[in-house]
Amino acid sequence: MTQETKIIMGMPITVEIVDSMAGRIMDEVFAYFRGVDQRFSTYKPESEITAFNQGLITTVQLSAEMQEVLTLAEQTKHETNGYFDIRRADGTLDPSGIVKGWAIRNAARLIEEHGVENYFVEAGGDIQSGGRPADDQEWKFGIRNPFDESQIIKALAPRGKGIATSGTSARGQHIYNPHHMNNPIEDIVSLTVIGANVLEADRFATAAFAMGRAGIHFIEKTPGLEGYLVDTQGMATLTRGFGAYVTP
Repeated sequence: MTQETKIIMGMPITVEIVDSMAGRIMDEVFAYFRGVDQRFSTYKPESEITAFNQGLITTVQLSAEMQEVLTLAEQTKHETNGYFDIRRADGTLDPSGIVKGWAIRNAARLIEEHGVENYFVEAGGDIQSGGRPADDQEWKFGIRNPFDESQIIKALAPRGKGIATSGTSARGQHIYNPHHMNNPIEDIVSLTVIGANVLEADRFATAAFAMGRAGIHFIEKTPGLEGYLVDTQGMATLTRGFGAYVTP
């Protein structure tokens, strides 16, 4: 079993591979994340998204990866009634709300292409896992208490599903309701979503958090998703099927 953590995309990214051949695969996975950062970071003046936002390249000149992400963003905007929107107030695009889950999913696929069955990839609290850990039990991951990150309030066994959490405890107010840009989300502090894979969990977690307290009802009504919301009073609301993933 090999586990490594590196700071890429402005956050810790952890990869654990239980099977053999881990070293070579680790290098490839972390190189992939660095490439994603180079292409999609709005903070890098040389990135593709920066060049596009500055009008230096046109839509037809975008890479296949960028076109895929922008298409996914537009699809998510449609599926969430506009609560997911990568267009900033100044008209530029910031795909960071979908890139993390997309990149984790792709990294997991890269690992699986090497024949690895037992692994996990975690970036900034969003997780994709496969198979089993070295003790041959189940992968278990915790939801951190948004009021005290040293505490775990729920332990989850995703069983191959993806987990993503959106909230304000770590990064402050960075998610906004696109329909009311000047009104910060003040009624909830954390929303964890379980989806078919981490991309599905991540894109809908971002959108549902932007809905505020109504977000958990959106997750409840969306097939294939389960969610766990914590409001500003510390009260939790969970979807009917969420309990199936809770473990001691």
